Amino acid sequence: MLKDYGVLKGRPIHGVPGRGSNTHYHIHVVDNTVEYRVAVNVQSQESPSEVEFYVNDRFEHPITAGLLAASHGFRLLESTPEGGGLDFIRGNLFDHSQMRPLPMNLPGPDNDLNEAVDRAVQAAIAEEDAFVCAFGQRWGPEPATRDKIFGFLPGNGIHDIHMNQGNSPRFVKDDGVWQDGGLLFFFPSTHRWTAIFLKFQSQTWHTDDKTGHQIKGPAPEGAIRIVGALVNPTGGDQGRETVVLLNTLTTDVNLAGWAIANKAKQRHALTGTIARNGGTLTVKLPVQVPLSNDGGIITLLDEHGLKVHGVSYTKQQATQSEGRVLTF
Repeated sequence: MLKDYGVLKGRPIHGVPGRGSNTHYHIHVVDNTVEYRVAVNVQSQESPSEVEFYVNDRFEHPITAGLLAASHGFRLLESTPEGGGLDFIRGNLFDHSQMRPLPMNLPGPDNDLNEAVDRAVQAAIAEEDAFVCAFGQRWGPEPATRDKIFGFLPGNGIHDIHMNQGNSPRFVKDDGVWQDGGLLFFFPSTHRWTAIFLKFQSQTWHTDDKTGHQIKGPAPEGAIRIVGALVNPTGGDQGRETVVLLNTLTTDVNLAGWAIANKAKQRHALTGTIARNGGTLTVKLPVQVPLSNDGGIITLLDEHGLKVHGVSYTKQQATQSEGRVLTF
């Protein structure tokens, strides 16, 4: 488990791509009084060396509301569902199938991970009042040591800007839930977020809910998908909210023992069968498992309690979809 997991909010002022034995892209970030270096892995120490990445230039998720309101600087986060941290598996941040491996550096434009990170960094540097929120583990301050890349004193920074669970035995001590790393850039001129999430190919998507350690066996994700939800019915919400499921398989699926969970991890047990080849099922949620109109996440779990699919929605999306199904 990471020792000092948290988030740094600040202004990026310089970026240095990884080269040779330097396997990190380095970002010089300042808050109101302190300088930091954010060290972003762009190459893995284990084979295969290419790091998997996901970039979304129109990122929407309920976590961004708290980041907008937060002060600049570093703050520690609790590794819990309500602690404000990231969890690639449980937080429904993005579709894992969209991650792609990229080498650290290749000749030519727009074809390596350095350039994917640099594009967002340079855009933030160029826009006045843009900022980055870097999730990871803090080091420093080191009063007698200048930063080895940018030269400021004291040395100070954030690393582990990547998935921090499902690790291989070599790095299993870093495993934990709700402590994944990532970069979220905010651009005030267009009021949009760019998200960058990274994962080593040696890490797995199938992890224990308490320890974050690998669970052997194939992950069940993707067989049944959440494709819609009535999160904000007209009038009173309680007992009227619904979730729509889609079966992508060529076989019927018995949902006995499965469950739908909300952001607070409250669960509604499922029954019945969902038909093959695009069959759908609309599930009515009880008052004990509400969907918040302030933004939230919805997760589908199989009979073993493992995540099959998950989605998220913001407060704005809930407000704009009053009385109709929000689609994912």
